[in-house]
Amino acid sequence: MTTRDHDDSSPFTELMGEVMATAERFGHRQHVQLTWLAVRRYGTTAAVDLVSDGIQRTARYAGAPQKYNATVSRAWVELVGHHAGQSDTADFDAFAGQNPALLDKKLLTRFYRSSTLASDPARTGWVEPDLTPFPWQQAVG
Repeated sequence: MTTRDHDDSSPFTELMGEVMATAERFGHRQHVQLTWLAVRRYGTTAAVDLVSDGIQRTARYAGAPQKYNATVSRAWVELVGHHAGQSDTADFDAFAGQNPALLDKKLLTRFYRSSTLASDPARTGWVEPDLTPFPWQQAVG
């Protein structure tokens, strides 16, 4: 992979361009839409790395690498992936209408204590939910 492939035409950059073509700013809804597109095109497992790496690069580029949180990024991808797997819609607005909780920026506080998400282990790696398991974990356990 060349530097150009990595920077200018990466899947993350392409997804970001698609989302931003119809948005004035990159807010939470656009983050969920980008994640939904990544999950649909690449699967949840690949989307975790694609979205997490893209957000981490973007935060570094913006001069705010401390804003990246590995657990938050992965948790959002897994939540969106779980709900996308239960939906057959190919339209993001319909998907968002079916899953309005995903548009709540505070959704992760149902699963995690704020102090857990703010911790160094959560910022730098994966930490399991400490309040309640994710929906797909409840079915297993």
